[in-house]
Amino acid sequence: MIPEPDILIVGGGLGGVAAALAACRAGRRVVMTEETDWIGGQLTAQAVPPDEHPWVEQFGTTASYRALREGIRAYYRQWYPLRAEALGLTDLNPGAGRVSKLCHEPRIALAVLEAMLAPHRASGLLTVLTEHRAVSAEADNDVIRAVTLRDLRGDTLTTVTARYVIDATETGELLELAGVEHANGAEGQGEFGEPHAPDEARPDNQQGITVCFALSHHEGEDHTIDRPQDYDFWRTYRPDFWPGPLLGFEAPDPRTLEPVPRTFVPNPDLDPLAVSADQSADAGDKELWGFRRILARRLHRPGAFDSDITLVNWPLNDYWLKPYIGQEAGALREARQLSLSVLYWLQMEAPRADGGTGFPGLRIRPDVTGTSDGLAKSAYVRESRRIKAVTTVVEQDVAADVVGPYGRTRYRDSVGVGGYRIDLHPSTGGDSYIDIGSVPFEIPLGALVPRRVRNLLPAGKNIGTTHITNGCYRLHPVEWNVGEVAGALAAHCLAEDVEPQQVQAEDKRFEEFARLLDRAGVQRHWPDVRGY
Repeated sequence: MIPEPDILIVGGGLGGVAAALAACRAGRRVVMTEETDWIGGQLTAQAVPPDEHPWVEQFGTTASYRALREGIRAYYRQWYPLRAEALGLTDLNPGAGRVSKLCHEPRIALAVLEAMLAPHRASGLLTVLTEHRAVSAEADNDVIRAVTLRDLRGDTLTTVTARYVIDATETGELLELAGVEHANGAEGQGEFGEPHAPDEARPDNQQGITVCFALSHHEGEDHTIDRPQDYDFWRTYRPDFWPGPLLGFEAPDPRTLEPVPRTFVPNPDLDPLAVSADQSADAGDKELWGFRRILARRLHRPGAFDSDITLVNWPLNDYWLKPYIGQEAGALREARQLSLSVLYWLQMEAPRADGGTGFPGLRIRPDVTGTSDGLAKSAYVRESRRIKAVTTVVEQDVAADVVGPYGRTRYRDSVGVGGYRIDLHPSTGGDSYIDIGSVPFEIPLGALVPRRVRNLLPAGKNIGTTHITNGCYRLHPVEWNVGEVAGALAAHCLAEDVEPQQVQAEDKRFEEFARLLDRAGVQRHWPDVRGY
């Protein structure tokens, strides 16, 4: 029997978890759903180490996001056989990957997220329904009245009513189910005048997805998988904007689009303590093994691990032939085949530094991803449906070449901060990378408030951005910040008997809500830092 909640959160990714924590801290009864059997979204089921701005160790996140990061480090310090030099690091990077200052295994993030939620589950305030998906929603008079969920294990249906509904799904699917006005794909030039927008709107032009997987390498062993069904297609596929076959070590530099060779050397001898992860100085993506490494064997006592573990989320396995939103099943099948083809190519045909070909000792790691085949439980979805919001963040608000490297768009209703380049991967409309310098930005509450619907809030990549600005607002700490604010706002509206539109529009009501965020450790403005 599912208790009737004050707040229903559909989606258990980072935004959903942050929303649940904030609402439960305010004493509200919450039901949170999740399609897979792992909460955590990008960090866990999608197996993506956190993409973060270069100041993340000092400032620029919420206090609860910092608690998550420190919880992950504490887990490694307590349970892993770290060598003394690593054990004493306050800024320990467990995988010594270059994409992030905190590369780690998905299961560790899962354990810490579960621990953060545990007191609220024990108190009865929080009910988590894994392997549940929303299939329909009832709306009346600009209010979401009920959401029907399908239990994916037994196909039973349950209808849940709640005074507030939070859409924390990866694709903003509740917006579609509930008839909430939203955008999809690329806006045209005529709508916002964004410099990098196409001439005409392209709803089917969406960033590619990626099905990630984890690898270790065991010299002298043979872990070659069966030849994937679609391997012949992927082995010969060459995009128009690519310097050679997609399955190859040469790919465009996202920032310049010039062809650049990548290197691939499993288990290099470099001391992982010498690795620096600072994307403002070096994107770090030219050396594939170390780029998203999530376990560095040499951080640990000798003999504890016979291989590093690296996470494959590379140019080679970005999939963009079909838009994911609207064609989920077909796109997911082909994206999975692409990732398996990348693995098979690495094992059988990839050029080695010694002049040979193939790395048969590469072993896919189902134990790392929690799946039978070793592929991540969910695709990494970079772009969602986006609400038609009171405030829409556009390229001119954040692009460094528009506002200047020290420029800043300040919002009277800022509820958080973020920082990342405008980073769009190749898209289903045939675009190559769009990678633009941006400035550290604020998150306006107006981007979380729908223009019409009164009791639904977004909690992830479905806020009021555009196809372009989604490229910098879509990363892990921003999704967490958005979710935390959505949960806190729903709880605040219930306590004060007001609606989100009132809190956003009326200065006195917003200031009262902002004080709650300040006390919770939500940073709402940046110090004087430069964009990159």
